[in-house]
Amino acid sequence: MTDATTWWGDRNPLLKAYHDHEWGVPKHDDRALFELLSLEGLQIGLSWALVLKKRPAFNAAFHHFELAPVAAMTDLDLDVLMQDAGLIRNRRKLEAIVHNAGAVQELQREYGSFDRYVWGFTDGQQLVRRPQTAADIPTQDPLSQLVATDMKKHGIKMIGPTSAYSFLQGAGVIDDHLAGWHRRK
Repeated sequence: MTDATTWWGDRNPLLKAYHDHEWGVPKHDDRALFELLSLEGLQIGLSWALVLKKRPAFNAAFHHFELAPVAAMTDLDLDVLMQDAGLIRNRRKLEAIVHNAGAVQELQREYGSFDRYVWGFTDGQQLVRRPQTAADIPTQDPLSQLVATDMKKHGIKMIGPTSAYSFLQGAGVIDDHLAGWHRRK
């Protein structure tokens, strides 16, 4: 994998669309950031392509990741979701989404918005890195270690330095598009 035409973003249409239109693009909407945090938690141990394939089902199951209705979900709601073959049926991951909705609401109260909290780690600045090859992109770094630790301190579940790095890329806080890559219109 040495250039933008041979790396993960070109492996299938879902990955390509995500890479070209979402990954590395700054997100400032709390709902979108919560959706991304939830999807990253679902991805742990699985492929991102699988998560993207199931994304529409997760949006339907979790109220399009609107915080209040997700935070209000009950164990009975999760029991129903555990029967849905369109979802990743890992109880701990589903419970984490509901739990994290409440934790994100607390962050909103403390920081004014989830966006302000997430982007506060870089003083609102996007980190554009432009690595030469896919091998030059780390799976974690000091920033993602800090973010994961702080999120855990604030009650976020299903987050570690690697998933935090991926979250920061997806949120556009970090833009690791390869050198020479130009966003397709």
